[in-house]
Order: sequence, then C-alpha cells, then structure tokens
Amino acid sequence: MIVTVTPNPSLDRTVTLATPLTRGAVHRVSSVSTEPGGKGVNVARALTLAGVDAVALLPASGTDPLLTALQDIGVPFRCVPISSPVRTNIAITETDGTTTKINEPGARLDGRAIDALTRSVVASAEHASWVVMSGSLPPGMPDSWYADVVAALAPYPCKVAVDTSDAPLAALVNGFSCAAPDLMKPNAEELASVIGYSQQALEAAVAQGDPAPVVSAAQRLVDRGVGAVLATLGAAGAVLVTGDGGWLATPPPIVPRSTVGAGDASLAGYVRADDEGAQPSRRLQMAIAYGSAAAALPGSALPTPDDADPNAVAVTPVSPVPDPASS
Repeated sequence: MIVTVTPNPSLDRTVTLATPLTRGAVHRVSSVSTEPGGKGVNVARALTLAGVDAVALLPASGTDPLLTALQDIGVPFRCVPISSPVRTNIAITETDGTTTKINEPGARLDGRAIDALTRSVVASAEHASWVVMSGSLPPGMPDSWYADVVAALAPYPCKVAVDTSDAPLAALVNGFSCAAPDLMKPNAEELASVIGYSQQALEAAVAQGDPAPVVSAAQRLVDRGVGAVLATLGAAGAVLVTGDGGWLATPPPIVPRSTVGAGDASLAGYVRADDEGAQPSRRLQMAIAYGSAAAALPGSALPTPDDADPNAVAVTPVSPVPDPASS
C-alpha cells in the first residue's frame, strides 16, 4: 500500500480561457472544472487510476465537499477531523498551456490536529511500502513538520518521499542530520533554493543540452543522505540522481493544456514504477511519461496508464559531476 499525506488539501477549481490572460481585462471562460486536490491527493488519484493500492491521508471535516469528491471518484482516504473547510485553489489556464495559480493559505491546524495527523502518518507506516508527503503546510503547522515526520518514520521499513517548497523545504534539508527521505522531487527553482545555485542557470543549461549543473546540485542532496532526487524541469524533462548514478529524461512532444498536477503525476509515476520493482532509468521514464501526459490533459485531470507511455521517453545516462563549490 502507498500512503499519500496532504497536510493542506484543497478543492481545485480550474478555469480555461479562450484568449490570453490580461491583467485588468474581462475574460470569457470556455470551461470550468473542480477536482479534489492538494499534491498528495493528486498522487493518490493518479495511483488509484492505475489500480495501485493507495490511500490519501488528510485533515478535513467529515462533511467537507472534498471528501464527497474523493468518494465520487473512488479514491480511498483517511481523514483527521478538523472543523474548518478545506481551501479552494484557482488555476487559470490559457490555450498554450500557460497556467496561473491562485492558492488560498488553507485551514489553520491547532496543536491537537497536528498531533493527530502526525500519529496517523506514523501508524500508517507499518503497512505502507511508500509514505508520500506533499505540498505546502497550512497555517499553524511548524515549518519543520516534514523534517520531524521523516525522522519519526526512520525506524519503519517504508520508503519516504517528500515534495514541498519554500520554508518547509529548507527545514527538511536542514534536518538531514537526523534523517533524510528516500526521494525528493524538487523543480529547478526549489533545487536551486536549497543548494544556493541560480535557477536561471540550471534551466538555461538543460535547455542547451547540458544537465551537469542539475546533476551536480542533486548529487549534493544525495551526498547528504537522500536516496534519490527527481529534479523536474518542465518541458526540458527531468534528471534523476541516486547513489548509483544519474539519468536525463527527455519528454515526448505534447500539446500542453494545463500544468496543474503535472509534477504530482510525475511523482505518482515514479513511486508506481519503484513499487513494481523497476530500475532507476525505468522509474524516470514512468515519471516523465506521467507528467507529460498530465500536462496534455485539461484542468487538473490526471492520466491513466493508457495515457502515459514510458517507452516514448528518452533516457540518457549522465555521470554525477564534481560540485564546483567544493573544488
């Protein structure tokens, strides 16, 4: 079983425009969709579509519309009860796939709810092959929560993945002396922020066919104890670095429709492949196949296995390179 943890779940409302978004203008919406969301929820949705035994763990009121939405699409969940409604996030997508997100902060969690969520995560670890923790942290939750839970899960046999950003990501990296996750999935901006590299330099290097700076940055996290780093780079693909080496994936050509949930789909693809015993290069192929397929779907729709063809993803081995800061 794969357990996904979403401390800050949401209802994701996506509106699609027929014309480019212009600040201050009046726009006509061509379509609207609302889906249960939050990064971990999206991972659970993608895994469930693939027939993988997965459960979404999240805080929400028992009568929250989010839970009804999960029931309607057949995604198993476990709920830590809170009194406030979950947030509603808005994504505005344009015809070329450009996506603008407007995210609410989320329901504030008090100490009792935080403790209950932490205990639920740890209790679920006994029967999980993976615990996947994703997304922002809601008001009231300390920035160190992911780092604290990674340390609490260290005695358990499950693998642990974390996908977050900003202060929680920095706190996670600062907590590596206690425990590091088996997988991190930063994008270029997030990877650069915790390593001290330039985001623009990382993206420009990959666009020019040089993955070395990304590999070097990811290798620094692996050297500090992270099992694997899956660095997603949007249309440029992704880099995977483990203790055994590095690989660059080039995605198949697609017509982008919405980037909402694409990174979460990539994480679901990777974990699914690992759970099936795939080698690192195949895990990377599956991750990018899922992410690309999600970007080609409207709104926050997530791909089925029929949508994602890992054989269409080109993977090239790349050797980890020395960190220029250490030379």
